[in-house]
Amino acid sequence: MIRVKNLTKRYGPVLAVDDISFDVEQGGVVGFLGPNGAGKTTAMRVLTCYQPATSGSASVHGFDVFKQSLDVRRCVGYLPETAPLYPEVRVREYLHFRGKLRGMSYPERNKAIRHVSDRCWLGDFIDRPIGQLSKGMKQRVGLADAIMHNPEVLILDEPTLGLDPGQIRETRNLIKELGENHTILLSSHILHEVEQTCYRTIIITAGRIVASGSPEELRNQLSAKARVIAEMRGPPEEVESSARSLDGVRNVEVSSSDGWVRLAIEPKPEHDVREDIFRLTSSKGWSLRELRREGASLEDFFVQVTAQQQDAQTR
Repeated sequence: MIRVKNLTKRYGPVLAVDDISFDVEQGGVVGFLGPNGAGKTTAMRVLTCYQPATSGSASVHGFDVFKQSLDVRRCVGYLPETAPLYPEVRVREYLHFRGKLRGMSYPERNKAIRHVSDRCWLGDFIDRPIGQLSKGMKQRVGLADAIMHNPEVLILDEPTLGLDPGQIRETRNLIKELGENHTILLSSHILHEVEQTCYRTIIITAGRIVASGSPEELRNQLSAKARVIAEMRGPPEEVESSARSLDGVRNVEVSSSDGWVRLAIEPKPEHDVREDIFRLTSSKGWSLRELRREGASLEDFFVQVTAQQQDAQTR
């Protein structure tokens, strides 16, 4: 559905996108992540025909973004990070204007506006001037515009920017629902949202793709950094020395409070030390109040790979 090969974009001497390649298959939601200035917004603008690339190739729904830009625009719904709205125009008028640009008839526009008004929660302010809306409301207008013509592909750059927690949850559910019938490329800084919404994640930093896979696959690459948290009542020094003596333990951080000793244990690769900790406390007669595995998150992976890439560039 989306094909990118050796795509490069320069702004004079600045290399914003550096020879990236990736595919997004039909259906589902793919996360496109990166720190500020990583190149993700630039790549999205190329895919939506808002600006040309310096070299490489890209296609959306089988249409070349460089040679068939009008066809690409017809099949893509694009929500930029800051939606380009007209403050003096009312929401309904704006959506009519955008639908007319897409060649939709008046009855088609009316039907579509009713539909997106319900889906994007615009009913209470559909006839208010856009300039009177909050940032979150404006973002909802931009999302309504992006989906109004029922495009095959949605490219969403920070779709929950400015929304309150309730609206973020509703938007996340809407995106997951849209992903059942549309192909969605989603950029977001809220990694928790990406984990809950996307079946696959692409991470870009310094203009280059540094990782790609499902959130679960990326987390598993940090499995060695998952910790075991244990809290028990026993002599602190003996608790620490006993935990360190276990075969599967690489390192232990210890803290004490109110007679309880809390261990943050870093296991060796391929070791799950929870059963060993349970046997240790049982044999010593210590009370065990907590024992759990604290897995690595997508945020942990994101921070690690972006830091590694930045370190490599500064050398």
